[in-house]
Parts: sequence; structure tokens; C-alpha cells
Amino acid sequence: MKAAVCTTFGAPLSIEDLHCAPPAAGEVRIDLVSCAICHSDLHFLDGDWGGEVPAVAGHEAAGIVESTGEGVTRVQPGDHVVVTLIRSCGQCFDCQQGNPVDCQQDFALNTQSRFSRDDGTRVDQAVYTGAFAEQTVVHESQVVRIPKTLPFDQASLLACGVITGIGAVTNTANIKPHSTVAVVGTGGVGINAIQGAHLAGASRIIAVDIRDDKLEAARQFGATDTVNSSTDTAIKAVRTLTDGGVDYAFATVGIADVMEQVIRMTRVGGTAVIVGMPSNDDAKFTVNAHHLAQSRTIKGSFMGSTRLVVDLPRLVSLHDQGRLKLAELISDRYPLTQINEAIASTASGAALRNVIMLRD
Repeated sequence: MKAAVCTTFGAPLSIEDLHCAPPAAGEVRIDLVSCAICHSDLHFLDGDWGGEVPAVAGHEAAGIVESTGEGVTRVQPGDHVVVTLIRSCGQCFDCQQGNPVDCQQDFALNTQSRFSRDDGTRVDQAVYTGAFAEQTVVHESQVVRIPKTLPFDQASLLACGVITGIGAVTNTANIKPHSTVAVVGTGGVGINAIQGAHLAGASRIIAVDIRDDKLEAARQFGATDTVNSSTDTAIKAVRTLTDGGVDYAFATVGIADVMEQVIRMTRVGGTAVIVGMPSNDDAKFTVNAHHLAQSRTIKGSFMGSTRLVVDLPRLVSLHDQGRLKLAELISDRYPLTQINEAIASTASGAALRNVIMLRD
């Protein structure tokens, strides 16, 4: 199979022929059709989070089940599936409490890889998936069956950007109808937070970004107001628009200053939700104790607190009803051979989501 391999952090990816081993017990091998590019992939490829090379990144994918390992019951060969980085054992404390996204169980693919070169050299599957490739092997909990009528390029977006943004609003924050909301950062995750707020019935949704083109796009997904934070004082603008602050504010970019800002955008009794993943494991931000003493709440949201088997079918249903936008999220599609151009476009901030098409 062909795959885009990172051999040196910060360097362009190289297209190589790799071997993809059969799935072990509890695993699934998928013929991948599409994989969207997420900023988490960029962090890995830049070496921000450490890791081993050579490696294949990519974790926002969709494809067709090629084969299954012993004991797999969730899917069978021929099924169309979304492939995510979320893994769950179903038995640990977090899984039993209904929080599978927080599962801390050890999986075989934590220390192993199903990818290798012809000479036997191991190639890591980064971000638990390794989906910038024509095939991958993942734990069965990482796949969810989807209707064969859903186009793969749109389906791949459900693996990360959509569930992270919408889930932060509907699962983590569980916002109430008629709430006021601010979303800072209108990239792939932020746009979906806006879309989630709209679906949840928010009365006012304020999009905050430094790019006018992204702010204009935000209105198409449900934003009622926009603030360009490169020219306006974002905190003051949000508080003015809402007469003292929003009920919920979401930081969808992993920048410490933004995390501080969303806390100050909330009203007394409001909730700030940290969604974006910082590039630095030691990233910190400051909280004014007086703000917390005024009944404000800060929540962290990993992958939108998603329960795959519950949330994915619901989102597909919303799409089928015409209520969830997916095709509109795609900025461009690229073949695997042009993945470096797609990555550069994503890194520039110009794209909502670029999608790599791995098969015709």
C-alpha cells in the first residue's frame, strides 16, 4: 500500500510503499478512501508532541472494512465506516461511567504497529491511527458503521472535527436552548462548535477570529455576530454584544491567551470550555480567582466528550435531514501525492478542512 511517511519532524512527507499486516484479535483492517487533515496532525508532524519516526499521521478518515481479527463483532468486511482516534475498552472505570472517550486502557497498538517497510523496519501509526495511507489497522472500538449512501469525503469529517466541535457544545457543555455563545477560532473545530450551537437552539452565536473570510463562513453555519479580534478588542466586543458576557464561551484553538479570553467573555455564572489542544505539553494560562468566585465554570473537552456509537448515528441522521452541513466544510480535495500541498494550505489557516482522497 502507499502511504505518506514522516521521516523527519518538520520536513515534507514522502510517499512510500509499506506493508500493512493483518488485524490481530479485536482489530479491523480498513481500505481507506479519504482522510481529512486536522491541526493535531500538524502538531505531530512538526514534532510538538514528540513520538517516533518514521511514522504515518492522519486520524480523520473513512473507508471500507477489508478484514477483521478474532472476536470482532462491531463491523464485518464490506461495511463502510468512519475511523477515529477514540478507543475504548468498555470495561474500565471511565467506560463504565459512560465516558469512553476518557478510556485509559492499554491497547496493543500503543506499543506495536501494523505498518512496516519491505526491509522489516517498523513505521509507527501516529495519533493511534495512521490514516494518511491506503490501508490501516485499528482497534474495533475506533470504527463506526455508516450508511453506504454517505460520501466518504464527508464521512471522514465525522471522525474528528465535527464530533469535537459539536460535541463540545452538546455533550461537554450541554448548552440550553436560547443560550448565548461565543466561539473563538473558526477553523474546522470552531465552525462545528458554531454549527452545534445553532443545532442546540442558541439565541446568539458570536464567532471570533482574525480572518474575515472565516468569519463570513461562520455565518453560513449559524453565527449571528462576528468579531475580528485583530482589529477589535474581542472580550469587550463580546461583552458589549451580550450586555455583560455570554452563557458559554469556547476556545477552539490551543493558544493560552485565547483560553484566558474565553473565561473573561462569560457572564457571572457562565461556562468557559477549553477545546483546542495546545502544541506544547507544558502550556499554561492564568485564571483570575475573582472570576471563578463569581460562579463561573471552566470545562475541558477532549474530542467533544464523544460516545461514538451514540453520537455518530445521530449526526448522520441530522445530515440526512439536511440539518448538519458536511460538504460545505470541505475546502479542497487532494490526491495522496499532493499531501504536502494540502498540509501547507491547512497550516496557513486558509482551509476549513482539506481532504486527502486515497482511492478513486
